[in-house]
Amino acid sequence: MSIRHSLLALLQDQPRYGYQLRVEFENRTGATWPLNIGQVYTTLDRLERDGLVSKDGDDGEGHVIYSITDAGKAEVGNWFAAPVERNNPPRNELAIKLALAVTIPGVDVQGIIQAQRVASIRALQDYTKARRDTATSQRPGDTAWLLVIDSLIFQTEAEVRWLDLCEARMVQQAQARRTSIGVTEAAAPLSTDSRR
Repeated sequence: MSIRHSLLALLQDQPRYGYQLRVEFENRTGATWPLNIGQVYTTLDRLERDGLVSKDGDDGEGHVIYSITDAGKAEVGNWFAAPVERNNPPRNELAIKLALAVTIPGVDVQGIIQAQRVASIRALQDYTKARRDTATSQRPGDTAWLLVIDSLIFQTEAEVRWLDLCEARMVQQAQARRTSIGVTEAAAPLSTDSRR
């Protein structure tokens, strides 16, 4: 997630101070990705250093107000216009966990898959309920949250399907092992003791 570009986009809307940016970001994304206020101010310092925002004094209560510069508007315009690149996929902790689990003896891969499926289905139910509740009493500002929650629903549905595929692979692998063991035992010559 690009905090840098998200803050620029919010500043393009109107000048704000750091805490306002944090609150507005979380409001527009349904607090799905909470921001640390320290991260907001560190990012604002870098944006100012890079000439993308400027300080516009304070609000009379000691809060430094930031506004976007022309260079910042161009930067955020380019961000909106460009597709999100997929050349460095984000880390997926679940995929990493399963990739390691299948390579380490004694790990209950089926148990991991089942536990995650239960958690994912529960999350899917929660997201679906939140979407239904929001859509029922939709206000003009809810569109941003609905887009985010739809994305979470689709990602979670895909995760459940992927877990089904992982489980099917584990079953196929177990069957292949049993078949190869059976073939090996059938092909082995009988010892004199076993012939009796």
